[in-house]
Parts: sequence; structure tokens; C-alpha cells
Amino acid sequence: MSKHHLGEFEEIVMLTVAILHGRAYGVAIIDEIESRLDRKVSIGSLQTVLRRLENKGYLDSEFGEATKQRGGKRKRYFTVTNFGKQALQEAKDQRLSLWNAIPTIAFNPPS
Repeated sequence: MSKHHLGEFEEIVMLTVAILHGRAYGVAIIDEIESRLDRKVSIGSLQTVLRRLENKGYLDSEFGEATKQRGGKRKRYFTVTNFGKQALQEAKDQRLSLWNAIPTIAFNPPS
């Protein structure tokens, strides 16, 4: 049995943080998910998941520099931790195991 339990959106967010490596902050994560998956994401739902993943130890975050463009506000950048990488690998392995267990005939019914 798995020691890591990721929901679908949690997994998507973590994979997107990894894709954006070093550039993963709220708006960039939303833009990446929306463009890759054609799926709308609200800032509120993303922030909730980011906090939850950070509390679980799957993500770390740090603030970038304040900028004039953001009115002196700093972006919070996220990275996947080693523990998070383990969770993602386990999720991938589980999914592949299920895909590999599907008999060929299941997707090729007789004519």
C-alpha cells in the first residue's frame, strides 16, 4: 500500500511545479496548467493545494525579490522536495502498473 496519497489536482500541480523548475509561482503555474491541459484553474484552488502540498512536505517555497511591476510585492516560488519526488514517482509507478495490467482485448473488442 502506498504511503503517499495524491489527488489528481495535487499531482497536476506538483508536475507543473517541476516543469517550471525555478519559475513556479501562482500565475505561472495556472498559465502552464491551462495551456497544457486546457483546464481552468482558480487562484484560490491553486493556493489551497499549494499550501496543502507544502504542509505535507512535498513542496518548498521561498520569496523572490520585490519588483515595481508588482507594487513592491514578492512572488512566492515553489519547488518539489525529495519527498515530493518520491510521491510523484510512486504515483507514476502505480498508474503504469494499472495501464500495464489491462489486457489487450479490453481496448480491442472483437468485431
